[in-house]
Amino acid sequence: MSQSLAPSARVLTAFGATEEPVPLPGGRGSAWRSGPLVLEPAEAAPETVWRAGVLHHLPQTPGFRVARPVPAVDGGWTAHGWEASRLIVGSADPDRADDVIRAGEAFHAALRDLPRPRFLGIRDTPWSRADRLAWQEIDAAPDVPLLKPLLAARRPVDAPAQIVHGDLLAHVLFEPGLPPAITDWRPYWRPAAWASAIVAVDALRRSAADSALLERWSRLPDWRQLLVRALIFRIAAHESLDETAESEYSPVVDLVLATG
Repeated sequence: MSQSLAPSARVLTAFGATEEPVPLPGGRGSAWRSGPLVLEPAEAAPETVWRAGVLHHLPQTPGFRVARPVPAVDGGWTAHGWEASRLIVGSADPDRADDVIRAGEAFHAALRDLPRPRFLGIRDTPWSRADRLAWQEIDAAPDVPLLKPLLAARRPVDAPAQIVHGDLLAHVLFEPGLPPAITDWRPYWRPAAWASAIVAVDALRRSAADSALLERWSRLPDWRQLLVRALIFRIAAHESLDETAESEYSPVVDLVLATG
C-alpha cells in the first residue's frame, strides 16, 4: 500500500509535535512518526473519539499494552482530520498466532463491559459489509465461488457479542521483556472468540501455522461457526479474488469445513 501524505505543519503544531515526520512501515501505510508521537489520518471522527476515550481510560495490565492516545493542544482527540498516539515498541510476528490469540483474550476481557457504540450501526466500508454478511445481517454477497459453501455452512451462534478487535495478527506487537502491544484497533461487535478465529484463519492463509492451531483453540465456544464467519468476513471484504488470494484461501476453507 502506498504511503499517505505526511501531516502538515499545522497538524504537527496542533499536537505539539516538533520533529520532522517520517513514515512508519506496516499497517495501512498512513502512519507517521514525529519524535515520540505517531500521527495518522482520523478516518471517522465518532469512531476515533470513542476509541481514544476507551484507550485513554483502559487500566494497565500485565496481559497487554496499548498505544495511549495523545490529545491535541486544544484538548480534543482529533485536529485537522488527524489523531495521535504514543509510539509503542515491538514487531508483529505471524508465526506467534497462539500468543496473539492470548493477547487478544486479555484485551477483550478488559473491554467486556463496554456498551455497543452507535457508530457501528452506520459504518459502511468493505469490511463492515463483509462483517454483516458473515453474520447474516445482509444478504448481498460478492460473486466469489469460495463463499458459497461457507454461507451454506452457517448455523446459529450462542456466544454473546461484545467489542472486539477484528484484525489482531498483524497488529499485536512483541518486544522482549514487555507484554504484547495491541495496535491499530478497528472495533466490531461480535463474540470475543470470533477475533481469535480471524487470527487462526489469517495465520493459516499465510502458512504461518498448521491445522493443529485449530485443534488447540477448539475449546472456544462455537469455534467452527466462528471460523466459518471469519473466513466469510475475510473473503467477502475482497469483493473479488485474484488467483493468488484464491490459492491462499482455498485450503483454509476446505480445512474449516472439514472441522467437526
